[in-house]
Amino acid sequence: MIRVMVVEDHPVFAEGLVALFRDLPEVEVAGVASTGEAAVELVDQVAPDVVLMDLHLPGISGIEATSRITARHPGVAVLALTMLSDDASILAAVRAGARGYLLKEATPADIVRSLEAVASGQVVFGAATGSRVLAALTASAVRPRPLPELTEREVEVLDLVAVGLTNHAVARRLSLSEKTVRNHVSNIFAKLGVSDRAAAVARARDAGLGGR
Repeated sequence: MIRVMVVEDHPVFAEGLVALFRDLPEVEVAGVASTGEAAVELVDQVAPDVVLMDLHLPGISGIEATSRITARHPGVAVLALTMLSDDASILAAVRAGARGYLLKEATPADIVRSLEAVASGQVVFGAATGSRVLAALTASAVRPRPLPELTEREVEVLDLVAVGLTNHAVARRLSLSEKTVRNHVSNIFAKLGVSDRAAAVARARDAGLGGR
């Protein structure tokens, strides 16, 4: 029996997933959460085998929730199921500890197969994302990271700031709350020893960021 917890803020989609799993004798729905914070707390209470995680959630993002869940419960498999198909979201989910990444266009059969796979310890990516994950991870492994005083997430934020994105736009791109992005920007300023956005962007471009 696989105990699955659904994290999804759209009620109709969440109900569809619950209905799908309830028809499967080998799957038990352990709980449903609609925010990242609620998901982290609910995992503590219901001890699922797999968390099916949307990434664009109110409050903390699904990526941040994944990071917290996998840090506290390394035996719990997180399978991202999302509409976000950009490379930054995919790579962020993998780095947060997700064992799989599916787009919401996946068929019910694909979702069930992936659920069973991550529950058994496998790593699963949909056909549209697998090759991109491999390419992104390989590139990040062989390419020296710019501005080593910053964390990987701070570099991602600064890269997007350097191409002119607002905090709100960065938050949407990386599936973070705007408050979290503001905190990252403040940390970036402090670590780079700059006092404003223009100076941070100048440092970013000197380091080769913001070239997209």
